Amino acid sequence: MRAPEGRELNAVTAADGPIVFAYLDEPPFCWPAANGAAQGCDVELVTAALRALGITAFEQRLTTFAELLPGLANGRWTLTTPLFVTAERRRLVDFSRPVWALADGLLVRVGDRARLTGYRAVAAAGARLVVVGGQVQEQAGLAAGIAPERIFSVATQEDAVAAVKNRRADAYASVAMAHRGYLARQPDAELAIVSVPASESAPAAGAFAFGKQHPALRERFDAALTDLIGNDWHRAMMARHRFPAGEY
Repeated sequence: MRAPEGRELNAVTAADGPIVFAYLDEPPFCWPAANGAAQGCDVELVTAALRALGITAFEQRLTTFAELLPGLANGRWTLTTPLFVTAERRRLVDFSRPVWALADGLLVRVGDRARLTGYRAVAAAGARLVVVGGQVQEQAGLAAGIAPERIFSVATQEDAVAAVKNRRADAYASVAMAHRGYLARQPDAELAIVSVPASESAPAAGAFAFGKQHPALRERFDAALTDLIGNDWHRAMMARHRFPAGEY
């Protein structure tokens, strides 16, 4: 199904410059296709929102999570794939309206899924937790009592999965949807997903991040998102990417 054209909003001013969208290799949100173009639910949504602003072409930059916010601050890109909204991040960047609300999950080896049932179980077992550097799951793990020396960070989703598979870590913490997306693309009978109890980490909102030098663009982008989110096209698109209805 093609994204709707949406109602035309004010044209982007020349001051906004070329639009550069930074994204990660993290299905189902975004990942590079074989031809190098970005794909995924976040890519389809940003494309539809920019089209509503009259922007039919924009640059896509694959990067790492650690570079997302620094890249906005120094002007390497205009906006990024959605990420969790926190007070600390708000000091550095501006956010769009929320586009999803996601719960955490642990990716573990199949033999560990009965004992590593959440962050507190990881803490009680003295198990090792791996996270992608800079993501909020590290703080969630620390708040649940996991010792700092039992948590380590890596640069990418692929690195984190590898750490669990080669037993450097017992669990990889991210959003459960990212784990589902990874296993849908690369099935592995040795790995299992554990949903973190809401009492340990409640579902949190995520939004596109903008450099603070683009307030007018962000406001117009938000207006486009308001028209899109929840409409027939958006519901069908998110269902195609296997999102449960309650997560967007």
